[in-house]
Amino acid sequence: MGELSRGVRLGVDVGQVRVGVSRSDPHGILATPLVTLARDLTAAPDAVPTDLAELAHLVTEHEVVEVVVGLPINLAGRHGPAAQHVTAYARRLAEVVAPVPVTLTDERMSTVVASRRLSERGVRGKRQRAVVDQAAAVEILQSWLDAQRRRTE
Repeated sequence: MGELSRGVRLGVDVGQVRVGVSRSDPHGILATPLVTLARDLTAAPDAVPTDLAELAHLVTEHEVVEVVVGLPINLAGRHGPAAQHVTAYARRLAEVVAPVPVTLTDERMSTVVASRRLSERGVRGKRQRAVVDQAAAVEILQSWLDAQRRRTE
């Protein structure tokens, strides 16, 4: 297996209320925060929710080659309701951004790790809630990028 193909990847942390988004550099080395989107829970069943439309726009704007979505597997390693919710979201996203692939990756602890890192930097309360989704998306994408790099070394 050669090295990771060049191109920007998006990392996505799907929450009930917000979607955190991060992006990588074209070389797949570093994930950085991009944006937090509000979940659109009012879209008609046959309409594309605004958060998915905004993600599709980001895919085009940043010439994204792959979208990496964090799959919340519980600590016992099982797929609970949250994982089923995210899997369904990723499926809809894949339809909207096709032919760009959408990959699911285990993100067991991303929000916890992101919260802890923000607290260590003195970011707390409301300010933390505002950026924790992006920070979680960074954790998701960074650990995926690191795993891909380890696999190719």
